[in-house]
Amino acid sequence: MTYEPVIGVEVHAQLQTQTKLFCSCPTSFGLPPNTQVCPVCLGLPGSLPVLNQRAVEMAVRTGLALHCELTLTNQFSRKNYFYPDLPKGYQISQYDLPICGPGWLEISVNGKRKRVRIMRAHLEEDAGKNVHEEGADDSHVDLNRAGTPLLEIVTEPDLYSSDEVDAYLKTLRDLLVYLDVCDGNMEQGSFRCEPNVSIRPKGHEALGTKVELKNINSFRYAKDALEYEISRQTEVLDEGGVVQQETRLWNVNKGQTAVMRSKEGAHDYRYFPDPDLLPVILDSELIEELEHTIPELPSVRLQRFMQDYRLSEYDAAILTDSKGLADYFECCVKLFPHPKTVSNWVTGELIRELNTSDTSPADAPMSPQRLAELLQLVDSGTVSLKAARELFSELYATGMSAEQLVKEKGLVQVSDEGQLGVIVDEVLVAHSAQVEQYHGGKEAVLGFLVGQVMKASKGKANPGKVNELLKRSLAP
Repeated sequence: MTYEPVIGVEVHAQLQTQTKLFCSCPTSFGLPPNTQVCPVCLGLPGSLPVLNQRAVEMAVRTGLALHCELTLTNQFSRKNYFYPDLPKGYQISQYDLPICGPGWLEISVNGKRKRVRIMRAHLEEDAGKNVHEEGADDSHVDLNRAGTPLLEIVTEPDLYSSDEVDAYLKTLRDLLVYLDVCDGNMEQGSFRCEPNVSIRPKGHEALGTKVELKNINSFRYAKDALEYEISRQTEVLDEGGVVQQETRLWNVNKGQTAVMRSKEGAHDYRYFPDPDLLPVILDSELIEELEHTIPELPSVRLQRFMQDYRLSEYDAAILTDSKGLADYFECCVKLFPHPKTVSNWVTGELIRELNTSDTSPADAPMSPQRLAELLQLVDSGTVSLKAARELFSELYATGMSAEQLVKEKGLVQVSDEGQLGVIVDEVLVAHSAQVEQYHGGKEAVLGFLVGQVMKASKGKANPGKVNELLKRSLAP
């Protein structure tokens, strides 16, 4: 039997608010355990939640960017379950009236466009975190995250391979970062994905039994976990078994999934409207105001880069993958209007240094102005392309002026025809045999003569000007 996977994805995106969803505690990451808490996020008796308006606005902006139908009157419900990291015994979420209804997101997979349907996107508070120390007999609970605002974005089961899921996750994360509603940091838990995967005989319409995958904090792990799970479910069915509806954890070290718990249904959570929170009513004036704040989104920017700057889709995709990188590129192009040259340096040397130093484009020691200055020096013949590339790492690390460093290193190219003409004449006299070979039709010897001039000038001669002078001197 040949099977095909059917996959839906739930993404929990932490919203970039300064405070939590229902209290004024900060949302800062990495602080000592249980220091960013108050009676509201601890669930102490008598405490009452107050909704963070900024989180609502971020959810609306995301819904608009995802072409969602906004629920003008939406409400919060209590999702009841018991776990050590959930101090109230319930999570405040949205159930039957989510803030964002059906929508869609277009992705590109292997050069083909595909529209993925969004089922819903709803606001909810995050739980705390259970801390399990290796070798210890007990666990600890850190409630700093409890109450952090999340937007849960759920797709329809429209994805049919790990490659499609990978493309969807990257496209969605880019969109959220462009909107400035989520920083997209998977390692810190700001962007968490939970794929739901089932398999069915190829050509059949009925869906198989769904398995939810958790503990995934990178795009690569998402692909690995899905491919393992598809293989596991195929093996179960081939052996005559039955796939169980359950939640499974991805074990990075073993490269396999393991049962966490049986999968709950909505009835298990006993949802009911939260009596402490009024319904959220969106008015048309607020929606219109927020719609005007939506920036140029990645897919639109990619097309503009291809059209306005004449870049290939590959180059444009790399540049627009990060809003910071795209902004850096455009700032540099304004100062040095040669898009392809700027693109080559940004996607090559700059990205290499950013990755090595784990720095964002906005925080790069080498500003767009400094890069434009370096490119102008190369374009004017003041410094060679080879020398500029060799200097790039030092320029990046120090933030120095390119012109200053080129002078300090003695790398200013000699382009003066008078100076170079003297060296060219000396080389031609010293290598008369090669001159005769050139006149005899062996044009390849020109490269040797260029090398001799460069050697005599200690590498400071402008190679282009040297070629020009040699051809002129060797002409019949």
